[in-house]
Order: sequence, then structure tokens, then C-alpha cells
Amino acid sequence: MPIPVHTVEVPDGLFLQTSDRLVLGTLNGVANLAGGGAGQSVATAITGMNLPPKYQVIVEPGQDATWWITAKTAAGFTVNLVPRLAANTLAAGTFNVTVLG
Repeated sequence: MPIPVHTVEVPDGLFLQTSDRLVLGTLNGVANLAGGGAGQSVATAITGMNLPPKYQVIVEPGQDATWWITAKTAAGFTVNLVPRLAANTLAAGTFNVTVLG
């Protein structure tokens, strides 16, 4: 049986983006399109959220790819995937996202 934990500690010198809560959420199995060719990136917009003014995004791409985030707003962001090796092409698939704020 899991043990519930109800304490969040913020180390000295670090800050929560909101004064009374930690924002943490995940999206699993977000679909991405296949790349158009070797080395080409794919962008996937994620919208419909209510995010704090400042937040971080972590992506688990689900394939041999790197990622970066663009178009960050309070309603969402865009996940960009690119194959790690320029000779490879992204496959259609899914990735997982964690948002912290």
C-alpha cells in the first residue's frame, strides 16, 4: 500500500511560482506526427491549460530525439522534437510531458 506524503519543501534560494501551491501535472501519450525527412523537426501544440505565469516543461520523447519548448503562454506551449542524429527521421508516435510551476 502506498504511503501518502503531504509535505513539499522548497530549498533555500529556490522559489515556488505561486505563493500557496506547487503546480505539477503530466500528459502521457501525446501524439506526434512523423518527420518529413532526415533531421527534420516536428512541432506539437498543447493547449487548453491554465498555467502559472512561469513554469517548466520536461519532455520524454519516446524515441531517439531531443526536444525544446516554444510559444509558452498561460494556456499552453509547443513541444518540438528533432531526431538526435541528423540522418534519422522521426517516427509517428507519442511523448510524455511533465509541467512544473
